[in-house]
Amino acid sequence: MESSSTEMDPELARQLFFEGATIVIFGLPEGSEFGIDSNSWQVGPRFKGVKMVPPGVHFIHYSVKRIGGAPGETGPRSGIFFYLEQKEIRLLRWDSQEEEMVAASQEEAENLREQLTSLDPSLGPYPYESLRRWVSLTTHISKEAMLNLQPSCGTICSFPEVLPMENMTHTEDRAKHNLPRYDTVCQNYKEGMSRLPQMKQKEGTEIRFSQLPEKTYPQNATPAEITQHSIDLSYALGQLIDINYPGNPLAILAELQFSFVCFLLGNVYEGFEQWKQLLNLLCRAESFSLQHPDLYKEVISVLYHQLAQVPTDFFIDIVSQNNFLTSTLQVLFSFLCSPSTNKDLRKKALRFRANLTKRFQWDFEEDPLDCAPLVVQLPEGWENTVNTDHAAQGNTEVPVPTK
Repeated sequence: MESSSTEMDPELARQLFFEGATIVIFGLPEGSEFGIDSNSWQVGPRFKGVKMVPPGVHFIHYSVKRIGGAPGETGPRSGIFFYLEQKEIRLLRWDSQEEEMVAASQEEAENLREQLTSLDPSLGPYPYESLRRWVSLTTHISKEAMLNLQPSCGTICSFPEVLPMENMTHTEDRAKHNLPRYDTVCQNYKEGMSRLPQMKQKEGTEIRFSQLPEKTYPQNATPAEITQHSIDLSYALGQLIDINYPGNPLAILAELQFSFVCFLLGNVYEGFEQWKQLLNLLCRAESFSLQHPDLYKEVISVLYHQLAQVPTDFFIDIVSQNNFLTSTLQVLFSFLCSPSTNKDLRKKALRFRANLTKRFQWDFEEDPLDCAPLVVQLPEGWENTVNTDHAAQGNTEVPVPTK
């Protein structure tokens, strides 16, 4: 690992040397890529881990050099979240057969404490100057939140292992599902797709994100209520928080940060999808924002630090599916910047909007592109729940803005 280009204060270095945690890693192949938090390096021949790691939440990530691959070619990225205490030692070993990082027992790790002096030349110092940036991305991720969200196997993979949902190796297995034999000629594209096995992610490797509500409106909602809850997603956001974070709305920010780190540093596309959907709920929940101004002050802070970590053209090329981020934030600013909003929250929202306009050249003054009406299907049996005034309107379709 390369040494930090910034000289650390000698007194701080001494404190971290005695109080910081140590991550010892054996067997990671030379030429692999290894990183901790927002830093990464190419592994050299003497690399054995990282020392002087500040206590708290950290994310190590690695891409192992391919055997026989071209220079610099590595495999998919994997990562592990840790919560480290003062002076703690974590020991990891690279299992070349299983191609995964294996954690040793805490007892085995503690037995290394007497060997740290001899290992010291092979341990790279944690780049302390980058700590502020990392902390800004993880302010709400507690140890409990980290353990609840990460996969039960402990490792987050950018390309997790998948397995067939059913065994289709024999002709009789396919016959049960009215599928053609493998040795018959494929007649069309649909038939070809049907021959592919249905896959599912290996159990225990899934990131344990919250399940988002399938409906944005309550059961037996009237057409007017469906329209309202499709514009203002406060009901759906409230349901998500009541189920996953009862009594603690701020806890949802840990998941927002966790999903962003998984995407940004772990290369996990599922992390981006969860981040995008959580952000969509938060940015379109006007009533909820009026009831929880403290939550939305923190939402702005979280987004400010997240967007500061990406280049100005990042969202244009990768994320801006139908201009998702700008249109979503435009809805957020439409009610946070209004006179009816909490004074301090409004002031913070105005500053954030100005910052985004200056940095990304995003225009939040134009009407959103997603305000065209969309015809939605009403729930079955809605006619029995509406009053005579609704029935007199004679409409069975309700236009609502797209999301």
